[in-house]
Amino acid sequence: MISLTTLATTAPLPAGDRRMTVPLFTLHECATYLQTPLSTLHAWARPKDGAPLVTVLPSAGRQATVPFVGFAEAFVLGALRQAGVPMQRIRPAVKKLNDEIGLDHALASRRVYTDGAELIFDYATTSDDEELLTVVRTGQEHLADVIRGYLKRITYGDDGWAQRMHLPAYRHADVTVDPTEAFGQPLVVHGGARVEDLVDRFRAGDGFAEIAADFDVPSDEVEDVIRVALRLAA
Repeated sequence: MISLTTLATTAPLPAGDRRMTVPLFTLHECATYLQTPLSTLHAWARPKDGAPLVTVLPSAGRQATVPFVGFAEAFVLGALRQAGVPMQRIRPAVKKLNDEIGLDHALASRRVYTDGAELIFDYATTSDDEELLTVVRTGQEHLADVIRGYLKRITYGDDGWAQRMHLPAYRHADVTVDPTEAFGQPLVVHGGARVEDLVDRFRAGDGFAEIAADFDVPSDEVEDVIRVALRLAA
């Protein structure tokens, strides 16, 4: 069993860090890119009761409200769901994590990757939450494997905070989001094109092969990018 108090080695994010201050996506876009039900994401970001688990900036009509930190938080919560932890059990565990290590937005820190499963197990064994304890005891190794496997899609910066993410919505294309590149908009790794540019060409009537040749992106990846874009537009 590890002690939560030994984990407070990551410095807080600076107040003006663009990962916190620049809105990148709407909740609908986040739900699509992260393969999370929109209703679930709303419950995380704008709960009726309790503090939000996902950071969002003030609403501005239909404009983006989710900064990169909130995007990373939602991604990690999705990993916990994939690992079988009930959402109603995640909320108190996340609060305990934030409180014990004295770090806001802890879900976006490297600690979740290195110690996340152990932290949840540690919390469960010291709480009165029998349901959570049953979940982690019956599948502790599975919990750790799923969380760490899922979170390999996150690259952390030298400061210990999430810096780049490989989006799970794509089956063939490797698409990343990095707030320091292309103003934080999704990029296709093969060829380095913005997703937006490929989609614009498709909407203008160009075929997959033509777009692939012009942007040096494999045709199956172009098709994958368009598939996700059509889901976003639905």
